[in-house]
Amino acid sequence: MTSTVSVRLPEGAGASTPPSPWRTVGRIVATIWSNPKAKIGIVILGVFVLMAVFAPLLAPYGASENGFDRSQDASAAHWMGTTAAGEDVLSQLLYGARISVMVGFVAGILSTLIAVAIGLSWGYLRGFGGDVVGFIVNLFLVIPGLPLMIVIAAYLQNGGIAVIIAVIVVTGWAWGARVLRSQTQSLRSRDFVTAAQFSGESSARIVFREILPNMTSLIAGSFFGAATSAILAEAGLEFLGLGDSSIVSWGTILYWAQNSNALLTGQWVLLFAPGLCIALLAMSLTLINFGVDAVSNPRLRVSGSGPRATESEYKA
Repeated sequence: MTSTVSVRLPEGAGASTPPSPWRTVGRIVATIWSNPKAKIGIVILGVFVLMAVFAPLLAPYGASENGFDRSQDASAAHWMGTTAAGEDVLSQLLYGARISVMVGFVAGILSTLIAVAIGLSWGYLRGFGGDVVGFIVNLFLVIPGLPLMIVIAAYLQNGGIAVIIAVIVVTGWAWGARVLRSQTQSLRSRDFVTAAQFSGESSARIVFREILPNMTSLIAGSFFGAATSAILAEAGLEFLGLGDSSIVSWGTILYWAQNSNALLTGQWVLLFAPGLCIALLAMSLTLINFGVDAVSNPRLRVSGSGPRATESEYKA
């Protein structure tokens, strides 16, 4: 006679366990890091972030310390020479990273938040509400961004770095909203959105709970694009003298170098060094964007870089 022994399995042992958020984040980071272009961009960006954070420790002198001989060439005391005002160029370059990195990230985040809120609502709404939002976005897209930015900055001149960030955000959100709207319209007709509508969920919950998680890589790409534009815009406005000339940034270094005719006096480093830093910082964000694209598009991922996650693992 055989006896049957019943074994009680732990609750949920036979069900498939969804991946944890930390595991999903780890796979996303690994996918971005596996992209060679993104890896180079992360390294370059990391260098500039460290420059900005540890500028007081790395800089040999203060940012506005001007007790040195004017327009000196490179020497042991001043590796990159001095400005026409007697300031150490290397110290200003290190301190200038703080403003450029901060403006890039703050303006990029604010522009992306506005683009997400408007783009998703514009893509989901129908009727008169969607037409009104579309008119506003198209109005900002039709107006040339750079002239509008110059006009606003000139009107609000000497308002500080906060005004520069506000000008960049006001003129830089529309393109991201347009892209997100197109993707939202594509997702609006999917089965999971239709099911959420029939279950009685509100429009806000459908947009931010059902549609938004499927646009993570697109939103990240929008952020990096907005941050890149913000860095270039801040440097351009400062170079034109429409920003705050009392602060130390790469744009103000270019502004004062131009005013002192640095090229005519042979101090080409005053223009070359900050210009190179601006270009490298903007390039690093663009390179990282290649890795972000690989998160949502498996065809862009590097083969042989390890196990690939399924699409559901990234969306979990």
